[in-house]
Amino acid sequence: MTSKLKVLQFICPTGFYGAERWVLALAKHLDPSTVSCDLAVTMEPGQKPLELVSEYKKLNLGIHIIEMKNKFDLGAVARLAKLIREQNIDIIHTHGYKSDIIGVLAARRAKIKCIVTPHGFENAKDFKLRSFIWLGCQSMRFAHKVVPLSQQLMRDVLSMGVKPQNALYIQNGVDLSEVEAEPIPVRTEPGKKRIGFVGQMISRKNIRDILDIFDQLHKKQPNTELILLGDGDARQALEDYSKTLDCKAAIDFLGFRDDRLSLLKSFDLFVMTSTLEGIPRCLMEATAASIPVAAYDIPGIDQLISHEKTGLLATLGDKKTLLAYWEKLLFDPSYVREITENAKQFVYDNYSAQRMAVEYSDLFEEITKDS
Repeated sequence: MTSKLKVLQFICPTGFYGAERWVLALAKHLDPSTVSCDLAVTMEPGQKPLELVSEYKKLNLGIHIIEMKNKFDLGAVARLAKLIREQNIDIIHTHGYKSDIIGVLAARRAKIKCIVTPHGFENAKDFKLRSFIWLGCQSMRFAHKVVPLSQQLMRDVLSMGVKPQNALYIQNGVDLSEVEAEPIPVRTEPGKKRIGFVGQMISRKNIRDILDIFDQLHKKQPNTELILLGDGDARQALEDYSKTLDCKAAIDFLGFRDDRLSLLKSFDLFVMTSTLEGIPRCLMEATAASIPVAAYDIPGIDQLISHEKTGLLATLGDKKTLLAYWEKLLFDPSYVREITENAKQFVYDNYSAQRMAVEYSDLFEEITKDS
């Protein structure tokens, strides 16, 4: 590479979840001598300050705010294209439906290369949301490269009409140094077993199944508690539902927390009941922290967890079996030691952010060769 490439990471943040943390991890591990990696985010009226922006500032990299007059302001395309030209950006790298639509259009207007990284697809029921998601998926077909985070997402984007030569699989990565650096917290009630979840509270996460399974567990094992970290449009309905359960006093919805990793390390079991996933960052962090994992066996999760080797997986919707797996991992310490050691080694061997950043750097160089 003869000169430093200028890459613009573009995302319309909904919080500080997997996609936002992924962008931060990539930027942190790219070689600054070959790639300059700025960040552009949208800001809607009344939107709270963005955790991603405050964390990105710590990297001493460029940050740009694209003001939005409303939730989907098409004027943002022109503002983003103007920014691209002013900053002499070579490549825009987009993350999320709205970011993909705006970013692809701005790239075409500014005549630069565009990379789209799908982090997961939403199986929403709302017609308007489904239409918006469809439009975002269609925009991927006009990117120079679509780079999904999992093999299932690769199959998905090909089925949506992305040409095979325009798609590339780069295995997901996570900044595991954050997990290592976080000390194990001292529990105030060490005898109580703590089940935990971290992630967005949206339909595809299927958190109601977690509540149902915990309700059954708590009847048998009253010395248990459930901690739910994260926020989203399904949170209120989930909280309302939890109040109808006998175990309601043992369930805590903590929302978004800055001490997420500390709380994660306090879990005795990490659980997921998603119906659709990319490759969940929270799952990689849990295994890196030596927390046992029980989840439904779906694409994306199955790339991280091998049943009875690095965790326990039940058929999607089989709450009875998943309950049995929760009990196994909570109350069989010798089995847990073996399975968590295997899981930690697997994620360190295969999902480092440094390896991922090297592969993206190669891609950035490759797609600008013909520019």
